[in-house]
Amino acid sequence: MINKKAILLYSGGQDSTTCLFWALKRFEWVEAIGFDYGQRHQSEIEAARRIALKACVSYQLVKINTLSEFSRNALTNKDIAVDENILPGEPPNTLVEGRNLLFLTYAAIYAKQAGADNLVTGVGQTDYSGYPDCRNEFIVSANQTLNLAFDHTFQIHAPLMWKTKADIWQMAAELSIFELVKHETITCYNGIPGDGCGECPSCRLRQRGLDEYLATQSIQS
Repeated sequence: MINKKAILLYSGGQDSTTCLFWALKRFEWVEAIGFDYGQRHQSEIEAARRIALKACVSYQLVKINTLSEFSRNALTNKDIAVDENILPGEPPNTLVEGRNLLFLTYAAIYAKQAGADNLVTGVGQTDYSGYPDCRNEFIVSANQTLNLAFDHTFQIHAPLMWKTKADIWQMAAELSIFELVKHETITCYNGIPGDGCGECPSCRLRQRGLDEYLATQSIQS
């Protein structure tokens, strides 16, 4: 039987922060795990630590050196500028290939030792921005693979899988964390908290979702 303990893959961004508070309402015990994989900015790790502390959740940081050594991309190589415009059919140059599969594997190792059967991740397919390891078919496949590899029954939860960024803002409001998400999370590829730089693809996606959410609130009022 799946137990009521969960390990959350936590980056300090909008999506994983929303999932953190979602998980706290659904599981009796939640712990967050983050990854230092050579990303451009340490500010997101610091944001994760601060928010986890506010949520009274233990935060474990795992250092992974191989991603920055093996993968040439704008998130782990500071000499590569973030592409502000993504060509149709082409993955963004912020794609860190294999990242989510590796993170889930580390999280499963940690979860089994901690006696937790549930893994929570903030990936989503609706606004997946060209990242293949954010798709539902990947999560389903990864879940099966982890269960076989560990001879254990894990359940991967991806509560944002079919939500747009506007839906995620609404979810944050329903969880009473709208202001926290808006001002304290870091989604920006340039490591700027809150509204971010406003120019990178991640900031534009976040702002578009916020505008759409606020528009629905204006209509309702």
